[in-house]
Amino acid sequence: MFPDLETKRLILRKIVEDDAREILSCFSNGGVLRYYGQKPLETIDQVKEIIKNFSKGYEEKQLIKWGIQLKGNEKLIGTVGFQEWSSEHKKANVSYALFPEYWSKGYATEAVHEAIVYGFNELQLNRIGSIVFTQNSGSIALLSKVGFKKEGTLREYIYQNGIPFDTYVYSLLRGEAKI
Repeated sequence: MFPDLETKRLILRKIVEDDAREILSCFSNGGVLRYYGQKPLETIDQVKEIIKNFSKGYEEKQLIKWGIQLKGNEKLIGTVGFQEWSSEHKKANVSYALFPEYWSKGYATEAVHEAIVYGFNELQLNRIGSIVFTQNSGSIALLSKVGFKKEGTLREYIYQNGIPFDTYVYSLLRGEAKI
């Protein structure tokens, strides 16, 4: 059964087909995707296929992606989750995205923290990583705030709109986490 999580202000829940329009709106937004390393989504059918892949990935223990909603509101404000999840190697990478109108309000930090707690306590991860564009000061600040440490730079690691970008590698180990 897919785990729903709750924080003081948020509910992290399974993304379902009824969320397709909101997911399309989020992941077709140039501001959201500026440092995401992904082409904009274009169609509802494309999003519905991605949502099916989220469910399949969870069943196969390869990824877990939550929709983020404010308590008392069914509308998604973003997503958070783990990809490249390996039970064998006890690791995963975290990613997150919020609609711009919800930036700088602490929601991403709250959602990422809750996902990290779940990752260490329930998934028994030892290492949670993140790949971040070097220009993404907001994500760099968020990761530092929740305890991640910068490990190094991957030169020209991700292409965005045909341009190569350097990224930082961040990680948080179970023994370092304040959870």
